[in-house]
Amino acid sequence: MSASFLLNGVEKGARVVVAMSGGVDSSVTAALLHEAGYEVIGMTMQLYDHGFVDGKRKTCCAGIDIYDASQVAQKLGIHHYVLNYETRFRQAVIDQFVDSYTKGHTPIPCVQCNQSVKFVDMLEAAKNLGAQALATGHYVQRVETDRGPALWRGADHKRDQSYFLFATTPHQLAMLHFPVGGLSKDETRAHARRFGLEVADKPDSQDICFVPDGDYASLVERLRPGTKEPGEIVHTNGQVLGEHAGTIHYTIGQRRGLGVSSPTGEPLYVVHIDPIQKKVIVGEKESLGRTHLNLEGVNWLGEEGEAHRIWVKIRSAQEAVPATVLLRNDASRAMITLDNPEYGVALGQACVFYAQDRVLGGGWISGTA
Repeated sequence: MSASFLLNGVEKGARVVVAMSGGVDSSVTAALLHEAGYEVIGMTMQLYDHGFVDGKRKTCCAGIDIYDASQVAQKLGIHHYVLNYETRFRQAVIDQFVDSYTKGHTPIPCVQCNQSVKFVDMLEAAKNLGAQALATGHYVQRVETDRGPALWRGADHKRDQSYFLFATTPHQLAMLHFPVGGLSKDETRAHARRFGLEVADKPDSQDICFVPDGDYASLVERLRPGTKEPGEIVHTNGQVLGEHAGTIHYTIGQRRGLGVSSPTGEPLYVVHIDPIQKKVIVGEKESLGRTHLNLEGVNWLGEEGEAHRIWVKIRSAQEAVPATVLLRNDASRAMITLDNPEYGVALGQACVFYAQDRVLGGGWISGTA
């Protein structure tokens, strides 16, 4: 038994629900907490039917993951429940994902899933089971402060998942715990081997769960027929350079696969997508630069005040860059002023705030300049 994995404020023997996805991270989370002396209950969400996603099969696309989670629970000797959230997931995540693409935006469904189903519905289910905590396998850290628990980046910055959890509220964080957030991936896998878990060497998932083949356009077209209508590819100077087979095939900042040549001889990038006019606007890299971002749906976890010097990430894999945030009204909207231009900023992406390793929240990009 390792005291280092005891949860702050949760006594040994207390009931703890672990969100088990069938992967190594959540499996080790369950094993460590079980070893530490908690009454662990595994909970797995069935989110969608593969037949709904690809129009072919009628079996759960995540069936193997549910099976793996159940096998881990059986080995550990803990209870395991599968909750059917298909309807909720379709409304809160898949429909928003598809609608966002049809608007020319670049959605991040993993954030929306955490923001809604995982940290709302699953948290409520855990409370209904009488659990004192809900633990997940995310690589983030929960740090106690004099103002309550705060969210920090994972100790292994290469695995840090804080970008996807910016919308976590203080109310949710009070019950959430992330036992592997202080570990590296190699350390997590080593624990899995120590526990004899068959998922110890299971590969990490790389794609959006409900688009396992990465073909977003086909999913959007199937759920929103007519979105693959062709149109013009236009240079920022107004010159028509060619045609495209549907705006849903393009994202802001895209360089490859444009199929047109630049009138200046410089590489071209997608600068703007206009689904109403069915136009894809392209230009040279300098036309991509943005220094001002308008945000909506802001979740602010910092100190009170209107303007703050922060660091921001526009994409999960990028390094944080310096900026100033000006909070609006009730802090649900904000304006970000970047110290230096960022390239390839797309509507619908998340802008996440940091103070060194501490997460200060974030919001959804609704406008750029």
